[in-house]
Amino acid sequence: MVGMSIGTFIAILGAALAAGMAGTGSAIGVGIAGKAAAGVISEDPDKFSKCLVMQLLPGTQGIYGLLVAFLVFVKINLFGGVMPLTIGEGLSLFAACLPMAIVGLISALYQSKVSCSGIAMLAKRPEELGKSIVLTVMVETYAIFALLVSLLAVMIPTVTGMAA
Repeated sequence: MVGMSIGTFIAILGAALAAGMAGTGSAIGVGIAGKAAAGVISEDPDKFSKCLVMQLLPGTQGIYGLLVAFLVFVKINLFGGVMPLTIGEGLSLFAACLPMAIVGLISALYQSKVSCSGIAMLAKRPEELGKSIVLTVMVETYAIFALLVSLLAVMIPTVTGMAA
């Protein structure tokens, strides 16, 4: 890359925030749920697969953030010679990444709390896995809303006619 424009830098920063913040929330969330799962599994190793499902649920936000970042990279042609963006274009893409960055971080953390409660429920009532999943996925809904907003905002053509 020879000389990146400020607008391009701002767009890449937004993509990094979407992936980094959502990924951080997921890493923390999966770790928290994993600690709860380890406690249950230490008492009953047969509950491993059910606990694993519950542990993995807070990890999806990191995937969503990575998807948003990748789409920004494709839009600015990062892999084939970066398009020089104006500051306004860069800010537009930066703003498009914010819903996934912010909601991805927060929803993963709260989803891990619900997941931990579901894991605790599985310790006493392993037949209630479906209910545990439903309760945990309710938090996921808001991460999906943020993903949709970020995806739609990234896909909007800019003044220079960039297309995703």
